[in-house]
Amino acid sequence: MDHPIQLVVTDDLRRSRLTVFFRLLLAIPHLVWLWLWGIAACIALVIAWFAALFTKRVPDGLHAFLARYLRYQVHVYAYITLTADPFPAFDGANAYPVDLTVAPPEEQSRLSVFFRVLLALPALILSGVMNYLVEILVFFAWFACLFTGRMPEGMRNLLAFTIRYHAQTYAYYGLLTPRYPSLNVGL
Repeated sequence: MDHPIQLVVTDDLRRSRLTVFFRLLLAIPHLVWLWLWGIAACIALVIAWFAALFTKRVPDGLHAFLARYLRYQVHVYAYITLTADPFPAFDGANAYPVDLTVAPPEEQSRLSVFFRVLLALPALILSGVMNYLVEILVFFAWFACLFTGRMPEGMRNLLAFTIRYHAQTYAYYGLLTPRYPSLNVGL
């Protein structure tokens, strides 16, 4: 059974050496926008939590807002980690070489919604550990991309795997899905 949060990778592995060299500087406007949007997403998540607790479902508008934030987050992380090359749009709505599909809202258990933070802890911890490992991998990927102008496919796939797990973890924690994140390797 497919997970309701899917990562779609259409990246061609080519990288611009110039943008790879300055990637972190180029990403600063996205990081600022992601932080600002994240504040609004936190407020929306609290409202969504109360709504799901009482109605067993996140309202469509809140779900769409949180899904779009998560999609934008995936685009920015893919750009920063060199998993994708083009400069992402600031809206989270346009297609990107590493993109996310989010299923529509579905009914969720009130008990699961109430204890979602506790239930998500193991996945959040694993996602955090993966993020540390990603930093090491990106360090080596930066040199590989800088010298060859290409991202090694294995590195890209491993980075995409961690981005997918992170997105599924946020989607579970953020009430976008009642499905727990999957460690299934398939992209």
